[in-house]
Amino acid sequence: MNRLRLFAPVMSGCLLLSLTPAMTSPSRDAYIGSITASASMLEPRSGHSATLLPDGRVLVAGGMRRNQDFYRSAELFDPVTKRFEPTDSMTEARVGHIAVLLRSGKVLIAGGWIGKETTASAELYDPATRKFSLINSMTSRRGRPTATMLNDGDVLIVGGEDHDGPNSSLSSAEIFHAATMTFEPTTPMHQPRIAHTATLLKDGRVLIAGGKGGSVKASAEIFDPKKKSFSETGSLATARYKATAALLTDGRVLIAGGSDERDWTGNLRSAEIYDPRTGRFHPTSELENARFKLPDEAVRLANGAVLIAGGSRQAEIYIPESGTFKTVPGAMSENWHYMSETLLKDGSVLLAGGYPNSDRATGETWIYRP
Repeated sequence: MNRLRLFAPVMSGCLLLSLTPAMTSPSRDAYIGSITASASMLEPRSGHSATLLPDGRVLVAGGMRRNQDFYRSAELFDPVTKRFEPTDSMTEARVGHIAVLLRSGKVLIAGGWIGKETTASAELYDPATRKFSLINSMTSRRGRPTATMLNDGDVLIVGGEDHDGPNSSLSSAEIFHAATMTFEPTTPMHQPRIAHTATLLKDGRVLIAGGKGGSVKASAEIFDPKKKSFSETGSLATARYKATAALLTDGRVLIAGGSDERDWTGNLRSAEIYDPRTGRFHPTSELENARFKLPDEAVRLANGAVLIAGGSRQAEIYIPESGTFKTVPGAMSENWHYMSETLLKDGSVLLAGGYPNSDRATGETWIYRP
């Protein structure tokens, strides 16, 4: 798989958006909010990670300015000042890596591309010292895997690719044990996948859906942490990769957007819902805008609605009560791909970086306020 298709960078954009009014029934628009331009990052980034820290700041790490121009640097967003400040640099420049806040308050960073190769290396960021330090490596090299915090505090790492090219997608999976800071291989998936979604269900299992491994997939599977194994479940209504997913308050999973085999020219408006009680997917209303190369996880807001941003000039909200999407009024200046979407402690959302169909990333950021 060509990295440029996964991460090619960005331009700037500024925007002033407002969302629809708060809803008292499925028939009324009811979520009021706005998106406004905020301070720029210190570096233009796409394919970076953005992690909410216990003190409310956001660690933004790695990413790239353009293909083969990757960052070791990291920075911190302060939600009080709405400004970014430098912090320690990672031990390796990487893009398409995982970043997970552990129960200790430290952040696990692992995998990604380092230049023309993928890596198995891993490191920890300690907010107390503002330093990164190397730890044991993963059991496999992985570019753009998914990482899911399990209920016991360990982290499930799934799929990705071990090199840039055809037949590179991985079916392997592993678990990071937070207590020992070690990685352990677990039973592989039934299908190799990259650019899939991974969602922690309310019962502690993990839904893995779509992705690409040879072809774009409609198949899905469930990881059971008690059995440490995967089992097949119902298939997506539409094969898709580079989509986004979110756990709804009722325990169902929304999967939206992405692309088919045509990649840039195959962007999808379709969305669907997975019901863990039946193990089946069913279509829901379509997105207002076709979009792909989205954040792995969309943000579920305090009111239960889901904010989806990226891959289009406009953001939109999914309203579970009515099963419909509502466009956020206003427009960004570009279709931002692989931007980050981070829920802050006050309920607002930091949207940062990304790239349009060009070779330059942006440092621009925006704040969504409900």
